[in-house]
Amino acid sequence: MERTGPPGLKSKGLFKNEVSIVGLREFFITQYRFKITSINREIIFYWSLSAITKLNYMHMHRWKMAAIAALACCLIIGCKNDAPTTVPDNKPTKQVSIPPFQRDSAFSYVVKQVNFGPRNLGSEGHEATRQWIVDKLKACGLEVIEQNFPAQIANAGTYEATNIIAKYNPGVAERVLMAAHWDTRYIAEKDTDIEDRDDPILGADDGASGVAVLLEIARVVSENPLDLGIDFVFFDAEDQGTNGGSTDSWCLGSQYWSRNLPAGQRPTYGILLDMVGAKGATFPKEGISMHYAPDIVAKVWQLGQSMGYGHYFVNTRATPITDDHQFVNDLTGIPMIDIINYPNGSFGHYHHTSDDDMDVIDRNTLRAVGQVVLALLYKESVGAI
Repeated sequence: MERTGPPGLKSKGLFKNEVSIVGLREFFITQYRFKITSINREIIFYWSLSAITKLNYMHMHRWKMAAIAALACCLIIGCKNDAPTTVPDNKPTKQVSIPPFQRDSAFSYVVKQVNFGPRNLGSEGHEATRQWIVDKLKACGLEVIEQNFPAQIANAGTYEATNIIAKYNPGVAERVLMAAHWDTRYIAEKDTDIEDRDDPILGADDGASGVAVLLEIARVVSENPLDLGIDFVFFDAEDQGTNGGSTDSWCLGSQYWSRNLPAGQRPTYGILLDMVGAKGATFPKEGISMHYAPDIVAKVWQLGQSMGYGHYFVNTRATPITDDHQFVNDLTGIPMIDIINYPNGSFGHYHHTSDDDMDVIDRNTLRAVGQVVLALLYKESVGAI
Protein backbone atom coordinates (compact mmCIF):
# COMPACT_ATOMS: atom_id res chain seq x y z
CA MET A 1 0.00 0.00 0.00
CA GLU A 2 1.35 3.39 -0.93
CA ARG A 3 1.89 5.79 1.92
CA THR A 4 0.03 8.98 1.16
CA GLY A 5 0.20 10.76 4.49
CA PRO A 6 -2.92 12.24 6.07
CA PRO A 7 -6.12 11.67 4.07
CA GLY A 8 -6.75 14.22 1.36
CA LEU A 9 -3.19 15.46 1.13
CA LYS A 10 -2.62 14.03 -2.31
CA SER A 11 -5.95 15.23 -3.60
CA LYS A 12 -4.99 18.77 -2.65
CA GLY A 13 -2.10 18.59 -5.09
CA LEU A 14 0.61 18.64 -2.46
CA PHE A 15 2.60 15.87 -4.10
CA LYS A 16 4.29 15.59 -7.44
CA ASN A 17 6.33 18.76 -6.89
CA GLU A 18 3.24 20.87 -6.10
CA VAL A 19 3.99 21.40 -2.41
CA SER A 20 3.46 24.98 -1.27
CA ILE A 21 3.10 26.71 2.08
CA VAL A 22 -0.21 28.21 1.04
CA GLY A 23 -1.49 24.84 -0.13
CA LEU A 24 -0.40 23.09 3.04
CA ARG A 25 -2.02 25.78 5.17
CA GLU A 26 -5.23 25.43 3.18
CA PHE A 27 -5.11 21.66 3.61
CA PHE A 28 -4.95 21.81 7.38
CA ILE A 29 -7.72 24.41 7.55
CA THR A 30 -10.13 22.60 5.23
CA GLN A 31 -9.40 18.99 6.11
CA TYR A 32 -8.96 19.31 9.84
CA ARG A 33 -10.97 22.44 10.59
CA PHE A 34 -7.79 23.99 11.95
CA LYS A 35 -7.60 27.56 13.19
CA ILE A 36 -3.95 28.53 12.86
CA THR A 37 -3.15 29.10 16.51
CA SER A 38 0.01 28.55 18.52
CA ILE A 39 -1.29 25.13 19.67
CA ASN A 40 -2.09 23.98 16.16
CA ARG A 41 1.27 25.18 14.88
CA GLU A 42 2.81 22.72 17.35
CA ILE A 43 0.55 19.93 16.03
CA ILE A 44 1.69 20.60 12.46
CA PHE A 45 5.29 20.78 13.63
CA TYR A 46 5.23 17.40 15.41
CA TRP A 47 3.31 15.79 12.57
CA SER A 48 6.12 16.92 10.27
CA LEU A 49 8.79 15.35 12.51
CA SER A 50 6.78 12.15 12.73
CA ALA A 51 6.49 12.00 8.98
CA ILE A 52 10.26 12.27 8.60
CA THR A 53 10.91 9.38 11.03
CA LYS A 54 8.39 7.13 9.30
CA LEU A 55 9.32 7.76 5.72
CA ASN A 56 10.79 4.92 3.66
CA TYR A 57 13.29 5.14 0.88
CA MET A 58 10.79 4.97 -1.99
CA HIS A 59 8.78 7.85 -0.67
CA MET A 60 11.56 9.84 0.91
CA HIS A 61 11.52 12.64 -1.63
CA ARG A 62 7.83 13.44 -1.46
CA TRP A 63 7.63 13.15 2.35
CA LYS A 64 10.63 15.38 2.82
CA MET A 65 8.96 18.00 0.68
CA ALA A 66 5.77 17.81 2.73
CA ALA A 67 7.63 17.86 6.02
CA ILE A 68 9.85 20.77 5.04
CA ALA A 69 6.82 22.70 3.80
CA ALA A 70 5.01 22.06 7.07
CA LEU A 71 7.99 23.24 9.09
CA ALA A 72 8.30 26.34 6.96
CA CYS A 73 4.60 27.01 7.38
CA CYS A 74 4.96 26.82 11.15
CA LEU A 75 7.90 29.18 11.15
CA ILE A 76 6.30 31.72 8.85
CA ILE A 77 2.97 31.66 10.61
CA GLY A 78 4.72 31.82 13.94
CA CYS A 79 6.56 34.96 12.91
CA LYS A 80 3.45 36.66 11.61
CA ASN A 81 0.86 35.51 14.11
CA ASP A 82 2.37 35.42 17.56
CA ALA A 83 -0.48 37.42 19.05
CA PRO A 84 -3.50 35.44 20.31
CA THR A 85 -6.07 34.86 17.62
CA THR A 86 -9.12 37.06 17.94
CA VAL A 87 -12.51 36.19 16.53
CA PRO A 88 -13.94 39.08 14.47
CA ASP A 89 -16.98 40.75 15.97
CA ASN A 90 -19.68 39.94 13.48
CA LYS A 91 -22.40 41.77 15.38
CA PRO A 92 -24.27 44.02 12.95
CA THR A 93 -23.69 47.74 13.38
CA LYS A 94 -26.87 49.40 14.56
CA GLN A 95 -28.24 51.49 11.75
CA VAL A 96 -30.94 54.09 11.96
CA SER A 97 -32.54 56.28 9.34
CA ILE A 98 -32.47 59.92 10.41
CA PRO A 99 -35.12 62.05 8.75
CA PRO A 100 -34.21 65.53 7.50
CA PHE A 101 -34.84 68.64 9.54
CA GLN A 102 -36.77 71.10 7.40
CA ARG A 103 -35.14 74.49 7.87
CA ASP A 104 -37.87 76.34 5.96
CA SER A 105 -40.51 74.91 8.24
CA ALA A 106 -38.56 76.01 11.33
CA PHE A 107 -38.02 79.44 9.80
CA SER A 108 -41.77 79.81 9.23
CA TYR A 109 -42.34 79.05 12.92
CA VAL A 110 -40.01 81.89 13.86
CA VAL A 111 -41.90 84.22 11.52
CA LYS A 112 -45.22 83.18 13.06
CA GLN A 113 -44.09 84.02 16.58
CA VAL A 114 -42.56 87.34 15.62
CA ASN A 115 -45.77 88.25 13.83
CA PHE A 116 -47.61 87.83 17.13
CA GLY A 117 -45.49 90.72 18.41
CA PRO A 118 -43.67 90.80 21.77
CA ARG A 119 -44.48 87.80 23.98
CA ASN A 120 -43.78 89.29 27.38
CA LEU A 121 -46.14 88.26 30.17
CA GLY A 122 -49.56 89.93 30.08
CA SER A 123 -49.32 90.91 26.40
CA GLU A 124 -51.68 89.90 23.60
CA GLY A 125 -48.76 88.30 21.80
CA HIS A 126 -48.03 86.15 24.82
CA GLU A 127 -51.57 84.75 24.96
CA ALA A 128 -51.76 84.21 21.18
CA THR A 129 -48.42 82.40 21.16
CA ARG A 130 -49.41 80.14 24.06
CA GLN A 131 -52.51 78.96 22.24
CA TRP A 132 -50.61 78.49 18.96
CA ILE A 133 -47.88 76.36 20.55
CA VAL A 134 -50.47 74.18 22.31
CA ASP A 135 -52.39 73.70 19.05
CA LYS A 136 -49.22 72.80 17.10
CA LEU A 137 -48.21 70.18 19.67
CA LYS A 138 -51.67 68.64 19.80
CA ALA A 139 -51.69 68.49 16.00
CA CYS A 140 -48.56 66.34 16.26
CA GLY A 141 -50.43 63.90 18.48
CA LEU A 142 -48.51 64.74 21.65
CA GLU A 143 -49.97 64.65 25.15
CA VAL A 144 -50.07 68.33 26.19
CA ILE A 145 -50.19 69.77 29.70
CA GLU A 146 -50.41 73.47 30.56
CA GLN A 147 -48.69 74.17 33.87
CA ASN A 148 -49.89 77.53 35.18
CA PHE A 149 -48.06 79.43 37.91
CA PRO A 150 -47.81 83.01 39.25
CA ALA A 151 -44.75 84.90 38.08
CA GLN A 152 -43.52 87.84 40.12
CA ILE A 153 -41.73 90.30 37.86
CA ALA A 154 -39.59 92.91 39.58
CA ASN A 155 -41.10 96.41 39.30
CA ALA A 156 -43.83 95.02 37.06
CA GLY A 157 -46.21 93.04 39.26
CA THR A 158 -47.43 89.46 39.22
CA TYR A 159 -48.63 87.71 36.07
CA GLU A 160 -50.04 84.33 35.25
CA ALA A 161 -47.43 82.30 33.38
CA THR A 162 -47.65 78.92 31.69
CA ASN A 163 -45.15 76.16 31.08
CA ILE A 164 -46.25 74.09 28.11
CA ILE A 165 -45.34 70.41 28.49
CA ALA A 166 -45.78 67.91 25.66
CA LYS A 167 -45.00 64.21 25.94
CA TYR A 168 -44.00 62.07 22.99
CA ASN A 169 -44.36 58.34 23.71
CA PRO A 170 -45.58 59.00 27.27
CA GLY A 171 -45.48 55.30 28.14
CA VAL A 172 -41.80 54.82 27.30
CA ALA A 173 -39.52 54.80 30.34
CA GLU A 174 -36.32 55.98 28.62
CA ARG A 175 -36.82 59.72 28.07
CA VAL A 176 -34.94 62.82 26.98
CA LEU A 177 -35.90 66.36 28.00
CA MET A 178 -35.94 68.97 25.22
CA ALA A 179 -36.61 72.56 26.29
CA ALA A 180 -36.66 76.21 25.26
CA HIS A 181 -38.26 79.37 26.64
CA TRP A 182 -41.14 80.94 24.74
CA ASP A 183 -41.52 84.34 26.44
CA THR A 184 -39.63 87.47 25.37
CA ARG A 185 -37.89 90.23 27.32
CA TYR A 186 -40.26 92.94 28.56
CA ILE A 187 -37.70 95.73 28.06
CA ALA A 188 -34.99 96.45 25.49
CA GLU A 189 -32.48 97.71 28.07
CA LYS A 190 -29.47 97.31 25.75
CA ASP A 191 -30.95 99.30 22.87
CA THR A 192 -28.75 102.08 21.49
CA ASP A 193 -31.80 104.32 21.28
CA ILE A 194 -32.55 105.34 24.85
CA GLU A 195 -36.19 106.06 24.00
CA ASP A 196 -36.71 102.41 22.98
CA ARG A 197 -35.24 100.83 26.09
CA ASP A 198 -38.56 100.59 27.90
CA ASP A 199 -40.21 98.76 25.02
CA PRO A 200 -40.52 94.96 24.87
CA ILE A 201 -38.50 93.10 22.26
CA LEU A 202 -39.61 90.83 19.42
CA GLY A 203 -37.20 88.06 20.40
CA ALA A 204 -36.74 86.41 17.01
CA ASP A 205 -33.61 84.66 18.24
CA ASP A 206 -33.99 85.07 22.00
CA GLY A 207 -37.20 83.11 22.37
CA ALA A 208 -38.65 82.23 18.95
CA SER A 209 -35.69 80.28 17.52
CA GLY A 210 -35.59 77.63 20.25
CA VAL A 211 -39.36 77.19 20.11
CA ALA A 212 -39.23 76.84 16.32
CA VAL A 213 -36.59 74.11 16.42
CA LEU A 214 -38.51 72.15 19.05
CA LEU A 215 -41.78 72.41 17.14
CA GLU A 216 -40.11 71.16 13.96
CA ILE A 217 -38.56 68.25 15.87
CA ALA A 218 -41.99 67.43 17.30
CA ARG A 219 -43.43 67.41 13.79
CA VAL A 220 -40.66 65.18 12.44
CA VAL A 221 -40.85 62.56 15.20
CA SER A 222 -44.64 62.42 14.93
CA GLU A 223 -44.28 61.52 11.25
CA ASN A 224 -41.21 59.27 11.70
CA PRO A 225 -41.78 57.28 14.90
CA LEU A 226 -38.89 56.26 17.14
CA ASP A 227 -38.68 54.12 20.26
CA LEU A 228 -37.79 56.87 22.73
CA GLY A 229 -39.74 59.09 25.07
CA ILE A 230 -39.32 62.84 24.66
CA ASP A 231 -40.54 65.50 27.06
CA PHE A 232 -40.85 68.82 25.26
CA VAL A 233 -41.00 71.66 27.77
CA PHE A 234 -41.57 75.29 26.74
CA PHE A 235 -40.61 77.36 29.77
CA ASP A 236 -42.38 80.65 30.45
CA ALA A 237 -41.06 83.71 32.32
CA GLU A 238 -37.41 82.96 31.57
CA ASP A 239 -36.46 86.44 30.39
CA GLN A 240 -38.12 88.64 33.00
CA GLY A 241 -35.25 88.91 35.50
CA THR A 242 -33.41 91.86 36.97
CA ASN A 243 -29.97 92.73 35.63
CA GLY A 244 -27.51 92.79 38.48
CA GLY A 245 -30.10 91.30 40.82
CA SER A 246 -30.66 87.81 42.16
CA THR A 247 -30.30 84.95 39.70
CA ASP A 248 -33.60 83.65 41.07
CA SER A 249 -35.39 86.53 39.35
CA TRP A 250 -34.66 84.79 36.03
CA CYS A 251 -35.96 81.50 34.66
CA LEU A 252 -39.12 81.42 36.76
CA GLY A 253 -40.73 78.75 34.60
CA SER A 254 -37.89 76.26 34.89
CA GLN A 255 -37.73 76.88 38.65
CA TYR A 256 -41.42 76.09 39.01
CA TRP A 257 -41.25 73.03 36.74
CA SER A 258 -38.21 71.68 38.61
CA ARG A 259 -39.82 72.08 42.02
CA ASN A 260 -43.01 70.38 40.83
CA LEU A 261 -41.59 67.57 38.75
CA PRO A 262 -43.87 64.52 39.13
CA ALA A 263 -42.36 61.38 40.57
CA GLY A 264 -41.91 58.42 38.28
CA GLN A 265 -40.63 58.84 34.77
CA ARG A 266 -37.65 61.17 34.83
CA PRO A 267 -35.69 62.11 31.73
CA THR A 268 -32.21 60.62 31.56
CA TYR A 269 -30.81 63.98 30.53
CA GLY A 270 -31.90 67.25 28.97
CA ILE A 271 -30.96 69.73 26.24
CA LEU A 272 -31.90 73.40 26.36
CA LEU A 273 -32.04 75.44 23.15
CA ASP A 274 -31.59 79.18 23.58
CA MET A 275 -30.75 81.64 20.81
CA VAL A 276 -30.13 78.98 18.17
CA GLY A 277 -31.10 80.79 14.97
CA ALA A 278 -28.78 83.73 14.34
CA LYS A 279 -26.50 84.28 11.37
CA GLY A 280 -22.91 83.33 12.17
CA ALA A 281 -23.87 81.70 15.46
CA THR A 282 -21.35 79.60 17.34
CA PHE A 283 -22.14 77.34 20.26
CA PRO A 284 -19.32 77.01 22.79
CA LYS A 285 -19.22 74.48 25.61
CA GLU A 286 -20.93 76.51 28.31
CA GLY A 287 -19.66 76.35 31.89
CA ILE A 288 -22.71 75.01 33.75
CA SER A 289 -23.22 72.39 31.06
CA MET A 290 -19.60 71.28 31.42
CA HIS A 291 -19.91 71.15 35.20
CA TYR A 292 -23.05 69.03 35.37
CA ALA A 293 -23.06 67.07 32.11
CA PRO A 294 -19.67 67.03 30.34
CA ASP A 295 -20.42 63.63 28.81
CA ILE A 296 -23.62 64.94 27.20
CA VAL A 297 -21.75 67.98 25.89
CA ALA A 298 -19.09 65.71 24.41
CA LYS A 299 -21.71 63.47 22.81
CA VAL A 300 -23.59 66.36 21.17
CA TRP A 301 -20.53 68.32 20.05
CA GLN A 302 -18.78 65.26 18.61
CA LEU A 303 -21.93 64.33 16.73
CA GLY A 304 -22.34 67.85 15.40
CA GLN A 305 -18.74 67.97 14.22
CA SER A 306 -18.97 64.53 12.60
CA MET A 307 -22.01 65.75 10.65
CA GLY A 308 -20.14 68.72 9.22
CA TYR A 309 -21.39 71.37 11.65
CA GLY A 310 -18.10 71.95 13.44
CA HIS A 311 -18.18 75.67 12.63
CA TYR A 312 -21.30 75.89 14.82
CA PHE A 313 -20.38 73.39 17.53
CA VAL A 314 -16.95 74.75 18.39
CA ASN A 315 -14.37 73.35 20.78
CA THR A 316 -14.15 76.43 22.95
CA ARG A 317 -15.29 76.96 26.52
CA ALA A 318 -17.66 79.67 27.73
CA THR A 319 -18.26 81.04 31.20
CA PRO A 320 -21.37 79.81 33.08
CA ILE A 321 -24.67 81.39 32.04
CA THR A 322 -27.77 81.78 34.20
CA ASP A 323 -30.32 79.95 32.09
CA ASP A 324 -33.08 77.39 32.52
CA HIS A 325 -30.64 74.48 32.58
CA GLN A 326 -29.03 75.83 35.76
CA PHE A 327 -32.21 75.34 37.78
CA VAL A 328 -33.03 71.98 36.22
CA ASN A 329 -29.57 70.76 37.19
CA ASP A 330 -29.65 72.26 40.68
CA LEU A 331 -33.21 71.36 41.65
CA THR A 332 -33.86 68.02 39.93
CA GLY A 333 -30.45 66.43 39.44
CA ILE A 334 -31.28 65.79 35.79
CA PRO A 335 -28.09 66.57 33.84
CA MET A 336 -28.94 69.24 31.30
CA ILE A 337 -26.84 71.16 28.79
CA ASP A 338 -27.38 74.49 27.05
CA ILE A 339 -26.89 74.97 23.32
CA ILE A 340 -26.62 78.76 23.22
CA ASN A 341 -25.05 81.34 20.93
CA TYR A 342 -22.49 82.85 23.29
CA PRO A 343 -19.23 83.42 21.41
CA ASN A 344 -16.27 84.72 23.38
CA GLY A 345 -18.42 84.98 26.50
CA SER A 346 -20.80 87.58 25.09
CA PHE A 347 -24.18 87.72 23.37
CA GLY A 348 -24.89 89.03 19.90
CA HIS A 349 -25.21 92.75 19.22
CA TYR A 350 -28.99 92.40 19.03
CA HIS A 351 -29.41 90.84 22.47
CA HIS A 352 -32.15 92.54 24.49
CA THR A 353 -32.60 95.23 21.85
CA SER A 354 -35.18 96.08 19.23
CA ASP A 355 -32.80 94.60 16.64
CA ASP A 356 -33.68 91.04 17.66
CA ASP A 357 -35.95 90.61 14.65
CA MET A 358 -36.14 88.45 11.53
CA ASP A 359 -33.06 90.11 10.05
CA VAL A 360 -30.81 88.17 12.42
CA ILE A 361 -32.31 84.74 11.67
CA ASP A 362 -30.54 82.27 9.38
CA ARG A 363 -32.24 79.10 8.10
CA ASN A 364 -28.90 77.28 8.03
CA THR A 365 -28.30 77.83 11.73
CA LEU A 366 -31.76 76.52 12.54
CA ARG A 367 -31.06 73.44 10.43
CA ALA A 368 -27.64 72.79 11.96
CA VAL A 369 -29.04 72.68 15.49
CA GLY A 370 -32.21 70.84 14.54
CA GLN A 371 -30.47 68.18 12.45
CA VAL A 372 -27.88 67.43 15.13
CA VAL A 373 -30.56 67.09 17.81
CA LEU A 374 -32.68 64.88 15.54
CA ALA A 375 -29.68 62.65 14.86
CA LEU A 376 -29.02 62.40 18.58
CA LEU A 377 -32.59 61.38 19.37
CA TYR A 378 -32.81 58.75 16.63
CA LYS A 379 -29.41 57.29 17.53
CA GLU A 380 -30.39 57.20 21.20
CA SER A 381 -33.54 55.27 20.28
CA VAL A 382 -31.48 52.32 18.99
CA GLY A 383 -28.49 52.64 21.32
CA ALA A 384 -26.20 53.75 18.51
CA ILE A 385 -24.58 56.61 20.41
